[in-house]
Amino acid sequence: MSVADGIAAKRARLDALRPLARQSLAILDRWFDVELTYTSNAIEGSTLTRSETAIVLEKGITIGGRPLKDHLEALDHRDALDFVRVLAGRGERIREGDVREIHRLVLARSAPDEAGRYSPHQRAIAGSLVRFPAPIEIPALMTACASWLGEAPDTQETAFEAHYRLVTIHPFTDGNGRSARLLMNLILIRAGYPPVAIGPEERVAYLDALEARQIDGVTGPWSELMLARLDASLSHYLDHLSRALGTTLASGRT
Repeated sequence: MSVADGIAAKRARLDALRPLARQSLAILDRWFDVELTYTSNAIEGSTLTRSETAIVLEKGITIGGRPLKDHLEALDHRDALDFVRVLAGRGERIREGDVREIHRLVLARSAPDEAGRYSPHQRAIAGSLVRFPAPIEIPALMTACASWLGEAPDTQETAFEAHYRLVTIHPFTDGNGRSARLLMNLILIRAGYPPVAIGPEERVAYLDALEARQIDGVTGPWSELMLARLDASLSHYLDHLSRALGTTLASGRT
């Protein structure tokens, strides 16, 4: 069975369980609060561990010996994720202002002067050959991206493409990756999937897959990585629900 077939089978089993119990949803949301915040920030260099991220989010306290910026970024990401869930619940078309608001929340505490603002500077990533659009091009590119988002169906393919397009436009001085992953997860949630986490252990494969598509137009590694991460997320969802219901949903047996 291919990964795509496995995803379809797991999605069918998840759909069969809907509507999910409120308590199960709350537990899964709390787990993803920590997992998505930890992984997305760790990819960008945060030093907080998974357990430390949980303490920051659940207790609101700082961890001794860790940079204050890491704590602020954790709180910012949690707030941006809350906003994403609100947007997903509305079911309205995604607007350019929504993308900017996601970014504003991502940097609200850690870099408020840049939050929600397109960069006036040429962006570059150290060690990368990727060339980003000039600052003067950003408004038109983002308008076009928002127009596409407003018409595109809520599918896993749209989610992965939205992620790619936003991170390739790279409209912000900082927080592009975190915003792109949140935008992807907004679309996945709207499409009935669980959100996807890309951990620090996938960082090299993730960046290499992005560059392969950005520089050479090679799409295979990007699609394969995104599908693998969605498959893993569905497995976690079904594993949690199987424990709650006393079944083996992830494997398809009851």
